[in-house]
Amino acid sequence: MGIGLGIVLIVVGAILAFTNLVDNAVNTNLDVVGWICLAAGILAVILAVIMNGQRANTSHTAVVEHRDTGVPPEVDDRR
Repeated sequence: MGIGLGIVLIVVGAILAFTNLVDNAVNTNLDVVGWICLAAGILAVILAVIMNGQRANTSHTAVVEHRDTGVPPEVDDRR
C-alpha cells in the first residue's frame, strides 16, 4: 500500500505543481501544495521500498529450537 500511495501522491503533486490551475475560490497556492505532495509521495515510496527490503531479509532466516529430553518418543505398536 505504501508504494501505491506514494505514486498517487506523486501524480497528484505533479498535476498541481506543473499545470496552470486557477485557484480563485481557494486562498492557497496550488503550486506549493503540489510540491508538498510530490515530496510526500517520494518519501512514501522510499520508505516503502526500505521496509519491503527489510521484510525480505528477515524471511530467509529461521530459528529452529530443538530440545533433547533424553527420553525417546513413544511408539504405538498396536497393529
